[in-house]
Amino acid sequence: MNTFCIDNIKADYEAVEEKFLSNYACRSANSLGRVYPEEECALRTVFQRDKDRILHSKAFRRLKHKTQVFLSPEGDHYRTRLTHTLEVAQIARTISRALRLNEDLTEAIALGHDLGHTPFGHTGEEVLNSLLKGGFRHNEQSVRVVTYIEDLNLTRETIDGIAHHTGQPLPFTLEGQVVKASDRIAYLNHDIDDALRAGVIQLKDIPRACLDFLGTSNRTRISKMVLDIIENSFNKDTILMSEKCTDNMKELRSWMFNNVYVGSSAKKEEDKAKKILHDLFHIYLLKLQAQYASLGEDTRLEQVAADYIAGMTDRYALKKYKRFFIPSNSPEPDDDSFLYKLAAESLKGSNGSN
Repeated sequence: MNTFCIDNIKADYEAVEEKFLSNYACRSANSLGRVYPEEECALRTVFQRDKDRILHSKAFRRLKHKTQVFLSPEGDHYRTRLTHTLEVAQIARTISRALRLNEDLTEAIALGHDLGHTPFGHTGEEVLNSLLKGGFRHNEQSVRVVTYIEDLNLTRETIDGIAHHTGQPLPFTLEGQVVKASDRIAYLNHDIDDALRAGVIQLKDIPRACLDFLGTSNRTRISKMVLDIIENSFNKDTILMSEKCTDNMKELRSWMFNNVYVGSSAKKEEDKAKKILHDLFHIYLLKLQAQYASLGEDTRLEQVAADYIAGMTDRYALKKYKRFFIPSNSPEPDDDSFLYKLAAESLKGSNGSN
């Protein structure tokens, strides 16, 4: 009779990975480890723990009230940053399962890839990028969230996948590359779906050649792209898509930029959102400079202000803007304690710290 031992559970998972996963998969037992060592869990592999830590993080919960493309849409069926993240995770897990890659690592990267996104979508990212001397990129901010702001102490594989889900270079694991591809598949298709729902575009407006090749519905386009990646990446050391599918995706993405992402009615409120974040950044920077006057124009204070604003939901940013700039008979008390907590951590050991 087999005797149950809780200490065997993680080892059993790792044994299954060793037996089942592709030679190109990242096995939990071979992880490069965490930023700082800690005691292993008896139940979960390192990547299962990463996934759980991200799911339980405050930054993950706030994604439900952050814009994907449409600012304050009327209707419950438009994507938010949270539903986008879940769609990326679903697509990525499907691809990883078919390629016999590590689903837990894939899901951890997918769930964490947009934790650093600003309120009001890429509009907010553009504002902070213009205000910070070193620029602002949401993938780098996602890494700041998991390594510094919430200090989740994730594995190096998960952090690398989050850092490189956009831009260059590629993630060093295939699981990270799968998330990178899945992110593009997800946002391209659900943004079309939302734009159709909003009446910004009509199906007949979309390039006919793209629809003929990829499909006229959300599900058929996603299936076409997912199957193409699986067929072209199986038993290979990189994640690939066929040239024809890639070309059609690029054409469709370019069309979306010209007809939805830039200058369409979906973006008519962007200037207001930009002003809100621009004004909030400057007022928080002034508050920090007053608190830490000895530092003068210290760039760390700018980063603190950006960290605080990037973590806001759309509605919290609106709430703070109203408090600072809209007259009220009963103004709310100042509740920016987390701003000063971030500042204290950032300035620890400097002459200006308290």
